[in-house]
Amino acid sequence: MALSMRLSRGGSKKRPYYRIVIADARSPRDGKFIEKIGTYNPLLAKDSGERIKLDTERAAHWLKMGAQPTDRVARFLDTTGVKERTARNNPNKGVPGEKAKERAEERAEKARAAEEAANAPAEAPAEETAEA
Repeated sequence: MALSMRLSRGGSKKRPYYRIVIADARSPRDGKFIEKIGTYNPLLAKDSGERIKLDTERAAHWLKMGAQPTDRVARFLDTTGVKERTARNNPNKGVPGEKAKERAEERAEKARAAEEAANAPAEAPAEETAEA
């Protein structure tokens, strides 16, 4: 059985409240779970001690048993010092997509054309006045 350490949502509409649970990876998000090891209330201030409550001993036990934490739970475990989270690096995240690159090229071409059009008439009348 693949174990997952994840968040289970509770609370009413637009007032989320999460339980940190150990569950079978195949069970639904808010479905059956094995054990509740903590809570997370995102509505509280980030510096509040009540925002994240976690039983670190049970979390360490379940990690030894092979439970895989989700990204958010791994972040909580890192802040409490149970498990160090490796930093992620995605250099392609900031690169614009194909359509954005095409739009940028079109804008650059229009800017070049407008610049050439602005420069061409400015030069032409100067030559005409010199000839006259």
